[in-house]
Amino acid sequence: MEIILATIIFIICYIFIMTEKVNRAVVTMTGGTLLLLTGIYTTEKMLVDYIDWNTIALLFSMMVLIAITEKTGLFSYIAIRFAQRVKGAPIPLLIGASILTGIGSAMLDNVTTVLIFVPIILKITKLLKLPAFPYLVTIIFSSNIGGAATLIGDPPNIMIGQAVEHLTFSSFLIHVAPVAIILFVIMLVLVSFLFRNTLKRKSIEIEELVKINAASYLNKTPMLYQSITVLILTISGFLFHAFLHVELTAIALSGAILLLLLTEKELATEQIFEKVEWVTLFFFIGLFTLVGGLEEVGVIDELARAIVVSTDGDYVKTTLLILWISGLFSGVVDNIPFVAAMIPVVQEFESYGMVYLDPIWWSLALGACLGGNATLVGASANVVVAGLAEGAKQKIPFIRFLLYGFPLVIISLIIATIYIYLRYLIPYMDQV
Repeated sequence: MEIILATIIFIICYIFIMTEKVNRAVVTMTGGTLLLLTGIYTTEKMLVDYIDWNTIALLFSMMVLIAITEKTGLFSYIAIRFAQRVKGAPIPLLIGASILTGIGSAMLDNVTTVLIFVPIILKITKLLKLPAFPYLVTIIFSSNIGGAATLIGDPPNIMIGQAVEHLTFSSFLIHVAPVAIILFVIMLVLVSFLFRNTLKRKSIEIEELVKINAASYLNKTPMLYQSITVLILTISGFLFHAFLHVELTAIALSGAILLLLLTEKELATEQIFEKVEWVTLFFFIGLFTLVGGLEEVGVIDELARAIVVSTDGDYVKTTLLILWISGLFSGVVDNIPFVAAMIPVVQEFESYGMVYLDPIWWSLALGACLGGNATLVGASANVVVAGLAEGAKQKIPFIRFLLYGFPLVIISLIIATIYIYLRYLIPYMDQV
């Protein structure tokens, strides 16, 4: 009875998350509360065993760091200066926006990056009388592919990194970044080709762009230099935390608190906390409780057994199946709840004799991040961009996005399959 109850609660919550009829955080928190009320687990077990507070603290810290840095105008300055440097040329602007978004998504996180760049791109395309759709779609693609490259770039990667201790920031750079770079270049070539006619400019419209004083966006106060310094220190800490023997969450928290202390006189802490995406944080908390319910009643164990049975326990088949399931499923629903459900599934594979799980983790990370490009609801960054675009009366049609996104995902998964097979599975088979 408990299995049926926990599964029904999870499915109903998933449907509400997909349809977005009710706030996602409210949906997941409601689901977690129902699991408590029905006695699926105790409050203590939920808080101690199932909610990953390391992930919550890491997300919160990054939100604080970016919120303070954003106040300095640094990100707006970079975007506008680049647009002026390419003199408003449509294709170079598209490529430049894509590269900035990809780098930002890799080094910060993709949701924050699109929040920073989309309003600027919308303003520039309006000034240059260019269609916004190609730029918005490319930003979404860039954010998800760029976010796949690092541990902090996309929430699914953060969750995987927190679940598996030895998968560090450097590990993601070594194992995932190479294929992400390849996919990024292919994506740039494809979008440049597909939108080449749409972005043909009939007349030069750069006068208004040139008139924008990019430096006016910079608040040249001590906070600007403090933000840049702390951000560099924090990212450096991420890169070398394995050598420093300091946890990723501890580094992020240290950076956030240090910047709060340094900027307190110039910017009230209350203002920064208002910018924190509390809905996202509580969505994660509720999500962990929902997945915890499935784990508590044994659904996760059964799912892991079903995957192993479907591949006859074959290591190669299992690894590639995880990649494609993750990619296709993440295109239909947000990749965050999917990865939250899959993490304990992959962990369960150890009990079936699969000791070397790293290639499976990379398959899960790549599938979830790349699959997010398929539809407008495939990843959190997509939803954010769609919302910002609609607010600017540049609505992104769901079907039109699908026509570009789904083929890109299939191409991405094929390339990722080749990459994983050649880099990990062939060497593994040779050893066996």
